[in-house]
Amino acid sequence: MAAFSEDGPTARRSFWLGVAAYLVPSFPIAYAWHLVWLAPSYEALGIYRPDPIIPFGLVSMLVQGVIFSLVYPRFFPDRGDGVLRPGLLYGAGLAILSWSFTTLAVAAKNVMGSVPTYLALETGFTVLQFVVVGPLIALAYRRWP
Repeated sequence: MAAFSEDGPTARRSFWLGVAAYLVPSFPIAYAWHLVWLAPSYEALGIYRPDPIIPFGLVSMLVQGVIFSLVYPRFFPDRGDGVLRPGLLYGAGLAILSWSFTTLAVAAKNVMGSVPTYLALETGFTVLQFVVVGPLIALAYRRWP
């Protein structure tokens, strides 16, 4: 695969660790946020189906994790051993991108009880998710001595 041609096995390992760094925390955070902790708030908005199709959410996150992991080394080619700073920068970029299509676009297209409430809930989720996964993806690609 061309995506792995830089370092061979090391690049493959970093790629799959990056996918896991996105998927492993994102799924439980999203599940708990949307379907447990804040479920009554989302139910009051009246925009989600009563029986969410969990496998679709998981596959969506897998696709995102693959893309986000592939892109990281291109944005930080001289990353060295940094984790927190590049991870938070990367997480901020991903959060803005994600927020634009998972929050703004949904608020623009769907009927809901309160657009401001939805924006607040989803903005909080997006910030939490990417504060966690940005540094984890950076850790997956850290160059160890």
